[in-house]
Amino acid sequence: MTAPVQPAVRWGRAYFAVQAAAGLLWWMLIPISPFVRHATLGSLDPFLVALFDLPLFVAASALAGAGSRAAAALNTAWTALVLLALAAYATLTTEAGWGVVFMGVAALGSGLALCLMRLGRVPIEGITWGPLAFRPADARRGPAGHVTWTFVQIVFFWGLFLGVFPLVIRALEVRWRLEIPLPVASVVVGWTVLALASALGLWSAAVMSSLGRGTPLPSVMPNRLVIAGPYRWVRNPMAVSGVVQAASVGLILQSWLTVVYAIGGAVLWNYGIRPLEERDLAGRFGADYQRYREAVRCWIPRRPVLVG
Repeated sequence: MTAPVQPAVRWGRAYFAVQAAAGLLWWMLIPISPFVRHATLGSLDPFLVALFDLPLFVAASALAGAGSRAAAALNTAWTALVLLALAAYATLTTEAGWGVVFMGVAALGSGLALCLMRLGRVPIEGITWGPLAFRPADARRGPAGHVTWTFVQIVFFWGLFLGVFPLVIRALEVRWRLEIPLPVASVVVGWTVLALASALGLWSAAVMSSLGRGTPLPSVMPNRLVIAGPYRWVRNPMAVSGVVQAASVGLILQSWLTVVYAIGGAVLWNYGIRPLEERDLAGRFGADYQRYREAVRCWIPRRPVLVG
């Protein structure tokens, strides 16, 4: 008797089936649409690309959709290789930028679908290492030490995630000719929202580090459950602040890819990091955290209620 297929495996197979259909449709458009051909392949010879891509992308995706794990692994490896090669080509020639975007989506989707087919889940807990490992702060350090360390973190992470990464993304967006004009007013909106979101982030950090005997960083987590300041309105004001900041930087830089980067960060945090963090908080603070979780929303603020 054949064992039933797990729902996660079905989702993985369904993704590969859709990817096979999309890939076949794309190859049907290549010979009849100069726009699609140039936007995704640039000056590359479609015939030479098709010799490899039709069997390793389209056919392998179809076989993976039919249940072949080996084909899923082959497709995922090929897609990642093509992404790297196409990104290098686009950077050198300024051609095929949209091909990089589409292959980036395909590489991510193939990797996730492969995990679902092989493991029955996405092993997201693998990201909780180093600065993202869940460890309580040294309770012996005084409030001043926690506040100082918190603001050191802010300088580093804001500089990296709101400075370096968006500037690199914008530079590649321009180099790959992917610019989509945004209204001039979006710059003003971006600066205004960035200021407000940054103020929320600084307020949240100050409250967490001064009252929680720890910092917002997972590897130096607070030793007390903080239900004060912005934490009375929303459970994760630092995450709300970070996502809105990143999207605001995208508006300031006139970079739609940076806005997508912000949305991607929100998805990763909500479905990857947040469940692990909440599991840790529930284990350390028990019923107090459960009552807090039931009373205060994660993303959307509402009128504060007394939690205790």
